[in-house]
Amino acid sequence: MWRTRDEILERIRLGEDGVLECKDVWFAGAKISGPKQDDLADEIAAFANSRGGLLILGVKDSPRTVTGIPFERLDEVEALVLQACEDSIAPAAAPFIERIMLPNAAGEDVPVIRIEVARSLSVHRSPRGYLHRVGSAKRQLTPESLARLFQQRSQSRLIRFDETPVPESSLDDLDDRLWRRYAADSDLDQREVLLSKLGMVAKDDYGTWRLTLAGLLLGTNAPEKHVPNAFIQAVAYWGTEIKVSDDSTYQKDARDIFGALDRQVLDACDFVRKNMQVPAMKSTEGGRIDLPQYDIAAVFEAVTNAVAHRDYSMTGSKIRLRMFDDRIELSSPGMLANSMSAEALPYRQATRNETIASLLARCEIDHSRLIQHRRYFMDRRGEGVPLILARSEAISGRKPDYRVIEDLEVILTIYAADALPPKSEADNRSH
Repeated sequence: MWRTRDEILERIRLGEDGVLECKDVWFAGAKISGPKQDDLADEIAAFANSRGGLLILGVKDSPRTVTGIPFERLDEVEALVLQACEDSIAPAAAPFIERIMLPNAAGEDVPVIRIEVARSLSVHRSPRGYLHRVGSAKRQLTPESLARLFQQRSQSRLIRFDETPVPESSLDDLDDRLWRRYAADSDLDQREVLLSKLGMVAKDDYGTWRLTLAGLLLGTNAPEKHVPNAFIQAVAYWGTEIKVSDDSTYQKDARDIFGALDRQVLDACDFVRKNMQVPAMKSTEGGRIDLPQYDIAAVFEAVTNAVAHRDYSMTGSKIRLRMFDDRIELSSPGMLANSMSAEALPYRQATRNETIASLLARCEIDHSRLIQHRRYFMDRRGEGVPLILARSEAISGRKPDYRVIEDLEVILTIYAADALPPKSEADNRSH
């Protein structure tokens, strides 16, 4: 929506309307005097409840002039916007925020903040209630309109979240080598048509082709460019608990794992393989028998399930893989799909992201990464959780357990083999 300088300046000259709002930013000493947090929340929620729109901070609407924001105050103003989105709007909004330069009345380039708000699949409440955009003004939704909007947005959720267009993405973000893995050699459709059939692209409200969430996560090398929380945070700790200390050496290893989802899964398995202990014993024939702490096939299934079924709508959350001396904890944002309980996981299937799961079921595993137990990443027959439970218990003697924490995350704990000789933290570091 109006990305170039010329487009934005032309829209500013035309003035505010149903999809554009301009606000000057002013200060009183060390504080932001205006706009207020509640005012920003009302503007953003009204756009989200309508067809979306653009809010530009650092532009005075009357007269229509660019005033800018001091460079040293940009962080402060952006923090106010984020606070408005997270604390003053329910459910929280997640607009696209960027800093750009525009010429002021004297022809000098000054910074402004551009906030693009997409039409939401939710209905948002802000400090003044349920608002929508009518021309250049905000209006309270009537009870009849509000009921109708709730019904429409509820029906819209039948469109899978992982098939919704990602704002600001484009087909240029795709890596041909990645997305063509999911297309049959016999497919002769045009690129956009084929990608649409795969659920990897869709048109937005303005008729522009965008990557869907699934297309972004599996067809690009840097999905975090548009979805910052789409990565795995992996940490290996010394001992069995996280120590509260200023000493950073309580971490044995740490890595943020980025890339397409299939690469994240394999890199997470490599992280576990690198940081787990693999003692050995002599066999009766005189050979060596390795005794790994974890079954890598079970770890593979657990991480695959985490990236496939997590709730990507939860901004600010990421998958966390924590390794301790006696266990792995794998945390995935969101509650279990379709009101599943943790106890039912070995017996039933529930998929939050059907398109992502479908694409992973067509994505072949690079067997050079020592994952040999299946050909494709996802199994659609429901064998993943039983495999995690059985193979992990066979090594450790303890069945892994799933916990749901306040409907915010699902934590899987896989216990380490307990046949390892105990080591102190000092002993570990000496090696």
